[in-house]
Amino acid sequence: MKTFINMIKDEAGASAAEYALILAIVGTGIAVAAFLLGGAISNSMNKATNCISRAPSGTAC
Repeated sequence: MKTFINMIKDEAGASAAEYALILAIVGTGIAVAAFLLGGAISNSMNKATNCISRAPSGTAC
């Protein structure tokens, strides 16, 4: 019975769970940012490709 009480009082697992939660939140934020940034970069590259492939007409792209 004494080992069960010691296990309940041990807070090492709680710290690990908190770090895991923080890691999951940060990881999700990085994934969302990469997804959104990837779309923005793709759009910019497409615009640049269109400007390069068109003959220069004196107008800015």
